[in-house]
Amino acid sequence: MNSSRFVFRTEVKVNLYPFRLNYETPVLFCGSCFAENIGGIMQSYKMPVLVNPNGVVYNPLSVAKVISNVLHGREYSEADLNHRNGVWFSFDHYTRFSSASKDDCLLKINAVSRKANEFIKRAKLIAITFGTARVYRLVATEQVVANCHKIPAKEFTHTLLTVDEIVSEWSKLMDDILSEFPAMQFLFTVSPIRHWKDGAIGNQLSKAILTVAVHKLISLYPNVAYYFPGYEIMMDDLRDYRFYDTDMLHLSQLAVDYIWQKFSDVLIDGQSLLIAEQVHKIQQALSHRPVNPNSEEFKRFVEITIRQIENLIVKYPFLNFDEEMNNLKEYRE
Repeated sequence: MNSSRFVFRTEVKVNLYPFRLNYETPVLFCGSCFAENIGGIMQSYKMPVLVNPNGVVYNPLSVAKVISNVLHGREYSEADLNHRNGVWFSFDHYTRFSSASKDDCLLKINAVSRKANEFIKRAKLIAITFGTARVYRLVATEQVVANCHKIPAKEFTHTLLTVDEIVSEWSKLMDDILSEFPAMQFLFTVSPIRHWKDGAIGNQLSKAILTVAVHKLISLYPNVAYYFPGYEIMMDDLRDYRFYDTDMLHLSQLAVDYIWQKFSDVLIDGQSLLIAEQVHKIQQALSHRPVNPNSEEFKRFVEITIRQIENLIVKYPFLNFDEEMNNLKEYRE
C-alpha cells in the first residue's frame, strides 16, 4: 500500500521579511492594477497608504517617472497637457484626471502631486508593481506615455524594454531616493494580470523581462529592495480560471483576497491585523444601505455605529473616520 500523502496543488510559500508594516509605516504604492488591489485593501483598513497618485501605470519607465516627479514635487503646467476632442489630459496620468476644462485638469493633477510629495517624505516603503515591459512612445516627440488616452495607434510606436534599460532607469531613481531618504525600502512585484494585447507569447516574454530586471535590482540593493511573489502565487498556486474575473485576465476578488492573506501574513504585524479586523467590521456595517433611513431601527444602527467608531478612535487615535462620521451624523439631522 502506498502510504504517501497526495497533494493536488503547489502552494507558494512566502518567506518572512526583515520588517513588518503597521499603522505607523506609510507605504506608497505605484504601478499596475495589482498595486491598486493590495494598496486598496490597506486603504480600506485605514492604514497609512497612498495608492497610484497618477492613476494606474503599467510600464517601468512610466512608474519611475511618476515616483521621480513625486520625489521632486513637480508641478504641471499647460505646456504639459494635451487637448483632443474638447478634452484636456496628460500622457503621464490616468483618464480620471482628464477634463473639459484646462484649469480643472491642472487643479486635479497638481493637488494630488502636492499630496504625494508630502506623503513620500513620511513613507517608509515604496511598493512597486510592474505590469508590462512594453512601452508606447509618441511618434512626434518620442515621449513614453503612461496612458494612450484612446489616441489612434498610428501616433505611437511600441517596443519591449530590455532588462538593462529597466535596471539602469531604476538604479538612478533608487539612488536619487536613497540620497534623500536613506532608510527607504522598496518592495517589487510583477503583476499577475495578463496583458493580452501582446498575445500569449508576448505577455510571457514581457513578464520574464520584468522578473529578471526586478531580481537584478534586488541583487544590486541588498537589504533595501525586496520581492513579493504575487505573480508566482497566481500562476503556480492558484492557476485556475475560477480565480480570474470574467475577462479571464484580471484577478477575481477571491484571488485578490488569497494573495492579500499571503501578503499580510508576512508583511503586516499582528497588532495591526487585529486593528484592521475591527476597522473591517465597521466598514462592513457601513456598506449596508438603509431600506428606510427614517426608521427607528436605522436610527439605532447609526447611534451604535457612531459609538463603535468613537470607541475605536479612543483606543487608536491615528485612525481617521472623519468621512464616515460626517455621513452618519447627517442622518441625525
